[in-house]
Amino acid sequence: MDLILSALDILMRWDVALALLAGSVGGVLIGAIPGVGPAVAIAILLPATFSMDPIVGLTVLLGIYGSSMYGGAIPAILINTPGTAVNALTTYDGYPMTARGEPRRALSLAYSASFFGGVFSVLCLILFAPVLARIAPLFGAREIFLAALLGLILVVVAHRGQALIAGALACFGIFLNTIGMEPVKYTQRYTFGVDALGSGVNLIVVVLGLFAISQAFFLLIEEDEKIRLTKLRGGLFQGLRELARHPRVASVSAGFGVIMGMIPGVGEFTAQFMSYTYAQKTSKRPQDFGQGSSEGLIAAETANNAVPAAAMVPLLALGIPGEALTAMMLSVFYVHNVVPGPALFQNQMDFVVALYIALLILNVLVLIFLLAATRSLIQVVRIPNRFLGVAILTLSFVGVYSLRNSASDCVIAAGFGLFGFVLKRLQLPAVPIILGMVLGGIMEVKLRASMARVRTPFDFIDRPVAFILFSIIVIVLVTHILRIRRDMADLKEAEWQTKTSSTRFAALLLRRRTSFLKEHGRRVRARHARLLRRLTDLF
Repeated sequence: MDLILSALDILMRWDVALALLAGSVGGVLIGAIPGVGPAVAIAILLPATFSMDPIVGLTVLLGIYGSSMYGGAIPAILINTPGTAVNALTTYDGYPMTARGEPRRALSLAYSASFFGGVFSVLCLILFAPVLARIAPLFGAREIFLAALLGLILVVVAHRGQALIAGALACFGIFLNTIGMEPVKYTQRYTFGVDALGSGVNLIVVVLGLFAISQAFFLLIEEDEKIRLTKLRGGLFQGLRELARHPRVASVSAGFGVIMGMIPGVGEFTAQFMSYTYAQKTSKRPQDFGQGSSEGLIAAETANNAVPAAAMVPLLALGIPGEALTAMMLSVFYVHNVVPGPALFQNQMDFVVALYIALLILNVLVLIFLLAATRSLIQVVRIPNRFLGVAILTLSFVGVYSLRNSASDCVIAAGFGLFGFVLKRLQLPAVPIILGMVLGGIMEVKLRASMARVRTPFDFIDRPVAFILFSIIVIVLVTHILRIRRDMADLKEAEWQTKTSSTRFAALLLRRRTSFLKEHGRRVRARHARLLRRLTDLF
C-alpha cells in the first residue's frame, strides 16, 4: 500500500497530468491517420522529451504507444484502411460490420475490447512487480549479456522467411554502435579520420531516419486514396455490454497479449493471430469470422492493446528492449541517468509502479475521449498524404538538428531515411537495426565486465539463471534450424508434386493426342474408302 501511495505521489503533478492528456489524445489522433503510426511520432518527439523529467517524458511516449492502437481502429473499421500496422486484423471483422450498417457497434466494441486489454495487462504487471523485484537481483553481467543475446536472436527468428536478412541488419546495427569512441580504453573505432563520427552514430538520428524520414518520403510519392466515410448510427456504449457477453475470448486474448508482449521480438502480430485463431476455433459460429464477427473483433483489439504495458517488462527489469518503440524509450532513461535493470526494481520500485498506474489512467482517458469525440475524430483520415509527408520531414530534421546542433547529423539522418525507404520498398524489416544498436552496446559492456571472472567457456554458464538462458538460446536456435529444414523439405515435396503433376498432365495430353490422331486417321480412311467405292461404281 505504501508503494502505491508513493507512486501516486510521483504522478500528482501538473506536468505529469498534462503529459497524460497529451499522450492519450495525441496517440489517438496519430493512430487515426493512416500512414503515420506511433513509431514516427515517438521518433519525432524523442528530442523534446530529453528536457523533461523521466516520468513526464515516458508518460507522453507510453501514451502515444498505447493509445495509437485505439485510434488505428477508426479508419480500419470505417474505410477498411488500418491506421497502424497492428490494426490490419481489425479490418477482417470491423469493416464488414460497417458494410452492413453497424459502424457504431463496431467502433464501440473495438474501444471496449482495447480498454479491457490495456487494463488487464497493467493489472497483471502491477501484481507481477514484486516477483520481478525478487528475480532481478539474480541477473549479473553474464545473465544480462545472455538475455540481450536471447532478445536479439528472438527478434531475428521472429522474421520468418526473412531471418537471414534480419540477422544481417541486426549485425549492421551492432556495427553502427561500435563507431566512435570505444567505452573502455577511449580509442577511436571506424571513424576514418572524420570528426563528425568521433562521437559515434546517434541512436535518435538513426531512428528518425529509418522511421520518420523514410515514411515522409513514402507519403510524398504516394497518391491520396478517395475516402468515403459512413454515417455513424447507434450508441457507442453498447460495446461494453456486448464485451461482457464474451468474457472467455476477451480474457484469453488479453493473456496472449501479455505473454507475447514480454517476449522480445514477438509483439502484437503474434498475439493477435494466436488470439484470433483461438477465438475462431472455439466459437459456436466460426463461419462468421471475416464476415463481421464480434468475437473476432474482440480478439484482435484485446490482444494488441495488452502488449504495450507487457513490452515494458524486459525493458524495466533487464534493460533489454524487445522492439523499436521500447528501444526509443530506453534512450529517455539513459539521458536522465536512470538505468533500467535489476537496480531499478530494487531502488526505485515506486517509479515503476507509477509508470503502470500512468498506463492505467491513460486507458481510462482514451476511452472517455473516444466515446465523446469519435464523430469529429474521423475527419483526420481526410488529411492529404503529401501534407503529412512535408510536416513529418520538417519536424524530423528540426528534431535531428536540435540534438547536437550538428548539420552532419542531418546528413546522416537523410542517408538512413533513403536506406529506410529502400527497405520499405523491398518489404524488409528496419527494426533489427535499431535493436542491434541498442542491444549491441549492452552486450559489449556486459561481456567485458563478465570476462574478468571467466576462465573457461563453462564458467560463463555455471550459474542457474545463466544456464537457463543459455539453454533457451540453444532450444530457440535448434527449433529454428529444424523449422527451416522442415520448410525446405515441404518446398521440395511441393516442387516434386508440381513436377509430377506436370508430367502426368503431359502424359494425359499425349494420350489424348494419340487417341485423337487414331480416331482422326480412322475417319479419314473410312472417308477415302467410301470415295473409292463411288469412283469404282461410276467406272
